[in-house]
Amino acid sequence: MTKLFIRKNDLVAVTAGKDKGKQGKVLKVDSKSLRLVVEGVNMIKRHVKPTQTNPQGGIVQKEASIAYSNVMLVSPTTKKPMRASKFKRGMKGELIEKTAAKK
Repeated sequence: MTKLFIRKNDLVAVTAGKDKGKQGKVLKVDSKSLRLVVEGVNMIKRHVKPTQTNPQGGIVQKEASIAYSNVMLVSPTTKKPMRASKFKRGMKGELIEKTAAKK
């Protein structure tokens, strides 16, 4: 299993595919298959049968997974996409930009 830099509730930007340029919050991370579910990205239509909880049934739109390599983390300060290696995690798990003090 690979250790992923992107976690649930992180803000990411899509860099490839039909939703390129969109931003959204990560809803689910599957580290085994290296896929993410991002809010409002890669929407699909699913035909559902009527059930007791949903007696109407019909067509439902929901998010499908997207490849981990097709997203970048969004900087909390500049609101621009950056590589995951440019960040570190704080004590409470929040994203902190690494300083570019190396010269």
